Amino acid sequence: MGTVEQKVGKRVRAYREQLGMSVADLAQRSGVGEKVIEAIEAGDVIPAIGVLVRLSRALGQRLGTFMDDQFKPDPVITRRGDAATAPVDTVKSQGFVCRSLAFGKPDRHMEPFYYEFPADGDDMASTHEGEEFIICVSGEIELSYGPQKYILKPGDTAYYNSVVTHGVKAAGGAPATLYGIIFMPA
Repeated sequence: MGTVEQKVGKRVRAYREQLGMSVADLAQRSGVGEKVIEAIEAGDVIPAIGVLVRLSRALGQRLGTFMDDQFKPDPVITRRGDAATAPVDTVKSQGFVCRSLAFGKPDRHMEPFYYEFPADGDDMASTHEGEEFIICVSGEIELSYGPQKYILKPGDTAYYNSVVTHGVKAAGGAPATLYGIIFMPA
């Protein structure tokens, strides 16, 4: 189907057209700019998680709808080696890598991800509906939550309301990894 960017863009366009919405309609319903939506649909960019959440809600779809390629029966198990080598569900967005850990499960209500942050990455702040739970796996993670900043070390966790502006990046001058779960109410 092409790159992740193309796949996501085609699905956003398909659901928008299925609902008879123009780009302007989707922009109004989602709060995402028309030019951003056009770039996403053209396959030029992959949206940040917060943008994709707003688009998915405006289109009446769950977040994973835009990234999954296949159906897997329960339980969906992602082996460590599979996650590291599965390029289809890997999103390189603004300098970090994000891998879906529920790839192929169409009826999920949570979005579990594995994130890899470079040592020199930026804090990609976002805000969206729902809640998040993160677990620092390696390195140190800086969590910004509203105006506050917290350092998480391996084994540390954070659970927070996603409507508050938040972001994560590697801290301490070294790469870092974490598991994150996003829950969005129906």
